[in-house]
Amino acid sequence: MNNNFFSNVLVCLLLIVLPEIVFSQSFDFTIQDVKFESQGITLAGSILMPKKPFAAVVIVHGSDPVKREIEFAKRLAKEGIAVLTYDKRGVGESGGVYAGPTVGTNNIDTTNLNLLSQDANAAVNTFQSHLKNKKLPIGLVGFSQAGWIMPIAASKNPQIDFMVLFSCPTITTLEQLRFQFYTNGNNHFWENHTDSDAREHTKNDPDRYQFTATDPKTSLNTLSIPGLWLFGEKDIQIPVKLCIEQLNTLKSQGKPFEYTLFPKLGHNTVSDNDTTPFDISVQWIKQKDFKSKKLKTSNN
Repeated sequence: MNNNFFSNVLVCLLLIVLPEIVFSQSFDFTIQDVKFESQGITLAGSILMPKKPFAAVVIVHGSDPVKREIEFAKRLAKEGIAVLTYDKRGVGESGGVYAGPTVGTNNIDTTNLNLLSQDANAAVNTFQSHLKNKKLPIGLVGFSQAGWIMPIAASKNPQIDFMVLFSCPTITTLEQLRFQFYTNGNNHFWENHTDSDAREHTKNDPDRYQFTATDPKTSLNTLSIPGLWLFGEKDIQIPVKLCIEQLNTLKSQGKPFEYTLFPKLGHNTVSDNDTTPFDISVQWIKQKDFKSKKLKTSNN
């Protein structure tokens, strides 16, 4: 009778534990926690490693105090992309100080954006040391504020092979603030305003803060790596059509930059409710040929 009791308990325990084990194995990737140094502080993150990755990416944060993006990283890992995601400085297990939430002063000033770009590069360098296949292309994937951070990082790190930018600005920090103040968080903004109206205010409204603007085009002009921007036309955080206009100018100069516009989406282009932007980004990475760059680098 006791043996039957213990057998039943064991079966119950297996029923509880087994689905989680199968769940992890079906994704076919491992998760390893890592710590690394950047500008005198320790950052904490996780590496998600598929068995046979075809590319690797470091996830770069938006402006919020964000911990490592595990769920988004899992989505990428399931597609065969190795990922390093980390807690933003001053958040979670990472050291340092999170600069915020005073938007327009310490959050998007040049000093903080450069500091965050150094964190991203430290993550790239750490990731490279963990990859068994050293020729695996490494890219940056980021959101929103990362549109200013990633080009700075890529301009200073030759290991970065590509960028994927979800709802990321190509305009200056001051222009973005003018637009954001004008839309004032109104989700129905585009029902009552035109693009030319928004553009006028973005270009000419008086600044509520005085600080040196960061222009991502300064770094983008130095890059020769492919980049993909994914925009939602109803975005009220960044003026998408003006950003696209800037990208078209860079494209006309021979930059390998691409973009996709989603008419029904807003600033959140990585939502689980609409996986189209995510799916397009994965296919774009799969279709890109980074082998020639890697071969050239290895021969130098």
